[in-house]
Formats: sequence, C-alpha cells, structure tokens
Amino acid sequence: LSIKSWADSYNLGIERVFDQLLLRLHGMESEENGFEQQAHLTIGARLPPHLTPENWYTHLVEIAVGSEIHPQGFPLPAYRCEKNTPLVRAVLAAIRSSRGTPGFVYKTGTCDLNLVGPVWKCPTLVYGPGDSSLDHTSEEHISLVEYQRSIEVLYAAIQQLTG
Repeated sequence: LSIKSWADSYNLGIERVFDQLLLRLHGMESEENGFEQQAHLTIGARLPPHLTPENWYTHLVEIAVGSEIHPQGFPLPAYRCEKNTPLVRAVLAAIRSSRGTPGFVYKTGTCDLNLVGPVWKCPTLVYGPGDSSLDHTSEEHISLVEYQRSIEVLYAAIQQLTG
C-alpha cells in the first residue's frame, strides 16, 4: 500500500500518462510454516523518463522498509525518440502522400527502442498500422488495408531516405 501511495504522490500534477510511474500487480502469494507468515508480491513498474531504474530501486527500498526486494527482468529507462530527424521527416511525408494524417503518440509500453535506441544512437521511430491504444489487449487488431498502406508508407520513406 505504501508503494502505491508513493506512486500516487509521485504522479500528483503529472497529466500525461507517459510521464507517470505506472504500477501493476502481477502476483500475490502468502505462506506460513507454523512459526512465521510471509507475503510475496510481484509488481511491475513502467518508469517515466525522469525516473531511472536505479532511482526507482532506491525509493523502493526506502518505501518497503523491512522487505526483501528481488528485481526481475532487465530494467530499462523510458526512451523518447527525437522528432526532428531525416527519418521522421521521411515517414511523415510518406504518410501524408498516402493521404494519411500523421501524429505523434507517447507509447507507455516497453519496446525494442528502449533497449536499442540509447545504444545505437541513431534516428529511431515506431510506426505501424492499427490503433496503438489497443496494443497488447484482447481488442488489438489491424485491417489488411491498413497493413498494406503501412508497407507502402515504409517503402516510400525508404525511397526518400536512400534517394
């Protein structure tokens, strides 16, 4: 409960979900052996750009005093793609030429760019068909028409970049 309270306090006044600390309870177990009782929680945290994994773990240790914390997986800081690059301009132009309306979306899910973007240090972006608000839900779907158009957009962008 104190972890949730700390996250709520951290998020106070932060409107955009991309900039918030998002917690999710993944599992909960309890056990006892006649002498001791224990509870085990597995939580996931989607960190905002201004909260590094190291700082998150520091706060977590302070919040959950007396608890054992066992990080799992590979903690990555949030990554934000640069908007003003030749790659982005080429994709925007290709979307417009296919009679689409480009827009920028701050995705809150993890993605390969969180891993490779900071390492590769080259222009990156995420583009594709479908409604990104439905990603990783039971309602996620794409139409074949959108899929075909996205292939054409990417082809046009690559043509523009390679001239």
